[in-house]
Amino acid sequence: MASTAFVKRAPKKDRHFVTALARGLDILRCFGPTERWLGNQEIAQRTKLPKPTVSRLAYTLVRLGHLRYSESLEKYGLGSSVVSLGFAALAQMDVRRIARPLMQALSEHTGAAVNLGIRDRLQMVYIDTYRNAASHSIQVDVGWRIPILTTSMGRAYLCALDEPKRLALLDELKQANRADWPKLKKRMDEAFEEYQREGWCTGLGDWRREVHAIAVPLAPADGADPIVFSCSGTAFHLTSEKLLQDVGPRLLTVVGNVRAALEGN
Repeated sequence: MASTAFVKRAPKKDRHFVTALARGLDILRCFGPTERWLGNQEIAQRTKLPKPTVSRLAYTLVRLGHLRYSESLEKYGLGSSVVSLGFAALAQMDVRRIARPLMQALSEHTGAAVNLGIRDRLQMVYIDTYRNAASHSIQVDVGWRIPILTTSMGRAYLCALDEPKRLALLDELKQANRADWPKLKKRMDEAFEEYQREGWCTGLGDWRREVHAIAVPLAPADGADPIVFSCSGTAFHLTSEKLLQDVGPRLLTVVGNVRAALEGN
């Protein structure tokens, strides 16, 4: 899946904003689970930065260990320093430790993948996933990025936001999806009604035709960004009836148990 790096620039009058640092981080965001190596041209296209700027920033990132350079490929890949930072961040998330056995139990019951995701700009990113042998046909892993508007996880995230934040994010998504916006907005409105009624959001082939999924958000009590649990699998295995009658209620219970454990810490 292609990784996108939409750059949201700081206001020109923000004297505290370090543009060079932001550009360097934008370069690191270009890499995804399926894109281990990228050249200057590819990075420049994704960041909208001039190639000479990309070259200078990439050189600095290589020197710091955040990128590595392949002489044979003439391309860059993520370095060990980024990996260390990423795992350190994941290790500090109590929700992963608490949720893991519950996710495993649900995956074994449903025969589907159970995932945990957070938002990164205009995408959702998996920070944990549990799969058994029956669910390996859906190839996703930690670090995988999926769109917000066409997935159950993304829609559940939007539904969990307070209205000002939801409207602001919807406006950003509209700017990035103008051609398909009427259809996407209609589906989002339906998802919001479903969430208000049931507490979950479903995705029945919207993102990938062969995939069905259901998602439930968890909004932390401290006001932090929502995190989202989802269960996904092949459409013939996770029928809409199974999602609504079995998986959805169980996923609600998982999220409720995780919330109670977090609040008790």
